[in-house]
Amino acid sequence: MSAYKVKHYMRTEIPTIESNATVSEASKVMDKTDGEFLIVLKELIPVGIVTDRDFVKKVLAKDLDPKKVYVSEVMTSPLVTIDPDDDLTKASEIMQKNNVHRLPVVKDGIIYGVLTAVDITFRFIDYVNQSTKELLRWAIPFGI
Repeated sequence: MSAYKVKHYMRTEIPTIESNATVSEASKVMDKTDGEFLIVLKELIPVGIVTDRDFVKKVLAKDLDPKKVYVSEVMTSPLVTIDPDDDLTKASEIMQKNNVHRLPVVKDGIIYGVLTAVDITFRFIDYVNQSTKELLRWAIPFGI
């Protein structure tokens, strides 16, 4: 469905952090932005993503000092991305295939936003309703 393009549903506020920041610094940025992830930049180029879950599993659960661990050590890299002109179905498939919940939206090396599994979930009922309407529109003239 062309009406369900990623660019229409992505989040355009992109929380970021430099790769040389510590986990402690990153957690403070997350707290200020009420987020659960940050896109990791190296010289303004997106190189990874770090989540609150990364902090728990890769730092806190291992009793590491968040002030001594760098974001680059716990980020997921390379980024799994999607084009803004792709549809939500493709985004869902990419998320499932790669076991990720957040997709940076990238075109020609530029990040335009982030699409999350929650964003897709909120749009799912709209997608189902629209699909049903389109099926009925084509089926009724044929008496199906």
